[in-house]
Amino acid sequence: MTRKKDVILDKQDQRFVNAYRKYKDNPFRVLLALYKGQYHKFLISAFFYLIKHSPALFSPLLLANVINGVLEGGEAATRAIFLNVGIWLGLLLIHLPANYLHAKYKSAITRSTEAGLRAAIVNKVSELSIMYHVQTRSGKLQSKIIRDVEAIETLSSQLFVNLVNIVMNTAIILTITAAKNRLILLFFILVAPIASLTIISFRKRIRKANQSYRLEMEETSAMVMEMVEMVPATRAHALEEVERDRMVKQLEQTAEKGYKLDIIQSNFGAVGWVVFQVFQALCLGFTAFMALQGAIKVGDITFYQSGFTSVVNQVTAFINLLPIITKGLESISSVGEVLTSDDVEVNEGKAQLKDLKGAYSFQHVGYTYPHTEESILKDVTLEVAPGKTIAIVGESGAGKSTLISLIIGFMLPKQGKILIDGQDIKEIDLKSYRRFISVVPQTPLLFTGTLKDNITYGMEEATDEQIEQAIEAANLKQFVDDLPDGLNTILDEHGANLSGGQRQRISIARAIIRNPKVILLDEATSALDVISEREIQKAMKKLIHGRTTFVVAHRLSTIRDADWIVVMDHGVITEQGTYTELMDKQGVFYHMESLQIVHS
Repeated sequence: MTRKKDVILDKQDQRFVNAYRKYKDNPFRVLLALYKGQYHKFLISAFFYLIKHSPALFSPLLLANVINGVLEGGEAATRAIFLNVGIWLGLLLIHLPANYLHAKYKSAITRSTEAGLRAAIVNKVSELSIMYHVQTRSGKLQSKIIRDVEAIETLSSQLFVNLVNIVMNTAIILTITAAKNRLILLFFILVAPIASLTIISFRKRIRKANQSYRLEMEETSAMVMEMVEMVPATRAHALEEVERDRMVKQLEQTAEKGYKLDIIQSNFGAVGWVVFQVFQALCLGFTAFMALQGAIKVGDITFYQSGFTSVVNQVTAFINLLPIITKGLESISSVGEVLTSDDVEVNEGKAQLKDLKGAYSFQHVGYTYPHTEESILKDVTLEVAPGKTIAIVGESGAGKSTLISLIIGFMLPKQGKILIDGQDIKEIDLKSYRRFISVVPQTPLLFTGTLKDNITYGMEEATDEQIEQAIEAANLKQFVDDLPDGLNTILDEHGANLSGGQRQRISIARAIIRNPKVILLDEATSALDVISEREIQKAMKKLIHGRTTFVVAHRLSTIRDADWIVVMDHGVITEQGTYTELMDKQGVFYHMESLQIVHS
């Protein structure tokens, strides 16, 4: 049964994706589309934002009224003081509740959309093809999920709340000014073209600098992740200084791009500030002369000066928003690169597998990686009966891992066909197919969490009995019993507090608990010592019993019991047969086995 939360998330995903696909060349329209149907919440938030700032907004007028009243003297002065001070205090009283309501509406919409956008990216990342992930460094994707979405959230707050507030404040000041003196209003309006010229002169340079800095930050994020993952290898080979120098060079490049961006933005702000301060000084002189001539009251000088300051501040605030807007719009384009990517696995409308027997037929299969001309697999033809164990051997680069990726469905044949139980793999819903397979990779993929969570990953509904059976079959029982917290033991990141053999047996237990029909063992023992390898082999025999199994192995001793052995070289099957047949033939496999016996 689909949960309500899942339905909402699906709708959010679709809205984000549709927005990017429809307006991918116009980031601002994409932003508007993200909040479609929720604009009223921003308006409510902006209204309360205006209310909470009303003491500062109306204080110049109230101050001018008090000064003019005092200058008049008598009862008018008393009334002016009590009335205007009372209004001021009243405005201060509503500041706190207005601030709460402003924050409530703004945060509710921006934070939920921020989470929804991150969920949309995460969902999209999970759908992107394996080749996309091979060609895109994970650090760059992380930067888009964290940094770019944060920039979009900031843009939303600034654009839909602060910008609306700027417009409202400016409109109120100009309306009051128009009611009091239209000549001074005309003077105020002269600010607009100057602001426009300032914005136009800097806009292109800021956008270009922001884009350059964003790309450099993505590269830095990717390199930092690689550096952290490489720490053991770096330390083992005393390459700390080499790695440090590599990172320092990248950080210096990033700092240089950030420095150029900062200088452009700083110059932009400084130029705008000086221009508006000049106008403010002129405003003081202009209103002072008008007061001397009796055209306005003396107290009104304070109102017009403060009003002009407010208008200047609002225009300055708008100019200061430009870098944030530019950065946010650039981040929308950055996120859009992921959300609009068509490099995805398409399963819609394809045949759903209800069961899997495990019969495979490879008919003249060929594969060439994108943007290359050399075929990694050529004319691979192979028949696999259900329940049989097929060993795939060959030197590095022979095409073994590519063949495994094709079997999983990570990639599809460029030439020929792969039939699974008689159905073309291209016509099968691969998600339904993968429910019946388990993969035990060379490097076990463990995450921070309990041992139980790692074993039951994706099978959280597994019973205690099923978990116990999986532990027993993976030769993990003694290991689990020796742990103080048993299955509730917390594993470090990537299972760093375990040995290689222990991690691999956990990976096998995870495969067993799925009760798969097809097993893929991708060099599962190549990185282990002899004792650990024997333990793993015992577990693997229990795992593969009665199941179609594909085994990739460098150590040929691990595949002597295989039903059929396939020898590959440069993407071509050079030999295939049983272990005895291949040894009797004294061909490529025989020489590979002989070399390993000599060096063992």
